[in-house]
Amino acid sequence: MTVDPAVLEELDRLRGRLHELAGSVLATTDGLVVAHDAHDIEPDSIAALAAAHLALARRFAHAVNHGELRESVVECDRGYITSYTAGPNALLTLVTSGDANLAMVHLEARRCVRRLVRILRLDNKPLARPEIPHQPGPAPLTRRTPMATLPTNARRRQAAG
Repeated sequence: MTVDPAVLEELDRLRGRLHELAGSVLATTDGLVVAHDAHDIEPDSIAALAAAHLALARRFAHAVNHGELRESVVECDRGYITSYTAGPNALLTLVTSGDANLAMVHLEARRCVRRLVRILRLDNKPLARPEIPHQPGPAPLTRRTPMATLPTNARRRQAAG
């Protein structure tokens, strides 16, 4: 896949503004690397793990009715891993050292994401595949009702059906 030079330039500028940045990976929501500025970190692994983390974090957000997920932070002993949604099909993941100013990381990353979304929209190409439309259905993690608590006629209908 050919990477737009403007995307690589944006990731390079982000590294210049955040000296604690160990690496950045722009990936699709299904875990494919679009672009990266990660020298000592395996970008394919980061992209795959970030996509899985994004899916789980989105489930958390919907489970508590907090709307769409925008970003996620993982704090470790020696640093932070932050992920930011970049439109419906992409996410930007940053790996920073423990002495990073998290407020500054958020500020710069959010600015970077806005610019990346504009660049990717100007490109007019989908990142990997079109967005899968949200399918209405039961709320995630629905509570099950034990059969013993159902009225007798409901149990008969369920057993017959």
